[in-house]
Amino acid sequence: MSRDLSSIMKQAKKMQEDMAVMQKQLAIKTCEAASGGGMVTAVVNGNQELVSLKIDASVVDPKDVDMLQDLILAAVNEAARRSKQMMSDEMSKLTAGFGVDIPGMFK
Repeated sequence: MSRDLSSIMKQAKKMQEDMAVMQKQLAIKTCEAASGGGMVTAVVNGNQELVSLKIDASVVDPKDVDMLQDLILAAVNEAARRSKQMMSDEMSKLTAGFGVDIPGMFK
C-alpha cells in the first residue's frame, strides 16, 4: 500500500513539473484569427492574453464604428477560442500518460 502511495505521489510531482514546463511553453505560443477578410487580425498567446491586434486602415470609418467593433470582437474571440483549444490539446497530452482526465481543465 505504501508503495502505491509513493508511486502516485511521484506521478503527481512529475505531472506538476510537466505542467509548469507546458505553461511556460504555451506562454510563447500564439494563435491568430482574422475577420473581415483579414481586415482585423488578433493574436492571443497560450495564457489567453491578447498580444497583437492589427486593423487595416481601410476599415476605420468614423461613421461605422459598430462594424469595426464587431470585426475586432470576432477576431479576438476566435483567437482566444483557438488558444483555449491549443491549451486543452496540450493538457490532454500531459494527462494521457497519467491515466486521468481532468474535467473542465482549461475549457
